Amino acid sequence: MRRLSLLLLLVISTSFYAQKKKKDTLPVPKWKILGRFTFVFNQSSFTNWVSGGENTVAGDINVHYDFNYKKKNINWDTRILTGYGLSHLNGKGYRKTNDRFELNSLLGVKSGKNWFLSQFLNFKTQYTRGYNYKKTPPLPVSDFLSPAYLSLGPGMLWKKSDNSNINIAPATARLTMVSDFFSGQFGVDEGDNTAFSLGFNLASYFKFTVMENVEVENVLTVYSDYLDQPENLDIENQMNIRFKVNKHMKMHMTFHGVMDDNASSRIQFRQLFGLGLNYSFHEKVTY
Repeated sequence: MRRLSLLLLLVISTSFYAQKKKKDTLPVPKWKILGRFTFVFNQSSFTNWVSGGENTVAGDINVHYDFNYKKKNINWDTRILTGYGLSHLNGKGYRKTNDRFELNSLLGVKSGKNWFLSQFLNFKTQYTRGYNYKKTPPLPVSDFLSPAYLSLGPGMLWKKSDNSNINIAPATARLTMVSDFFSGQFGVDEGDNTAFSLGFNLASYFKFTVMENVEVENVLTVYSDYLDQPENLDIENQMNIRFKVNKHMKMHMTFHGVMDDNASSRIQFRQLFGLGLNYSFHEKVTY
């Protein structure tokens, strides 16, 4: 019930704030491409500070690449999300703060107003080994392609705009991959390197403007495995809030939560806040 309540809250909140767009009088673009680079820097320094504190330096780099294609009844959206972050703590060395690579591709054939027959593909993993530093010595908890998730399946897509869509795929195949070191974890049986599952997948994306110079982006994914405890939903939700300072500077807030019993028995949560450089390195529209 806790997971279902959280799911309903997330869907209602994103739908409530989604704003209606005026009909565009211009021709519908055939290609819309946007590549965005973001760098967020944080630094703390203490000298003879009686309250205490540790000197830290942290940097976080993110690259988002969006490709939107439209022609007659065909709609094809591809999004690449990748990021890496490090922090340096005085006396403790470097530690990861962010590590992500995700590819989403969604092909739709129009079947009605705002509705499409769809086929989606999702692949996600991380670049480098991660550790649980609460253990002594630190315990490895992930690595490149360990785990890696590949999901694909047919479904129905509701899409009002490039900034507002929900895809429902009731027959989604998912392949979980790990190295020999992590065999027996992430839902993979001991001695195996892969695990197959078949289930229900819901993915939604909403981006909207709350007020002038304040933009919110919300990405929600829900998965239920028919073959293994379907009542245990895997839920991932990331909300990005951007406060525009000028053309190239923005304040960034990220709230990222994950519920996945195969990865951890507890809710995973990541938060990022900082002033960052925002640069669109590839922006193109063709008709």
